[in-house]
Amino acid sequence: MVEVYILKSINRNYHYVGISAELEIRFERHNSGKNKTTAPYAPFKRIYTKSFESYKEARKHEVFLKSGKGREFIKTLI
Repeated sequence: MVEVYILKSINRNYHYVGISAELEIRFERHNSGKNKTTAPYAPFKRIYTKSFESYKEARKHEVFLKSGKGREFIKTLI
């Protein structure tokens, strides 16, 4: 399984869209500051997760979430 996820910073106005086959490990890396991009915004809470059978399908959904319509969808979650 490959999962697309959205994280919301608990302390700052920031969200992150990502993709991973090992979501729990990836989430821990984000929260522990081991990811350079998200370290300044930690800690996070997960606000969205969707599973896919293939990386190709997951990547397509990730690209959608980073598009204009996807950002509008994210606003409904936050």
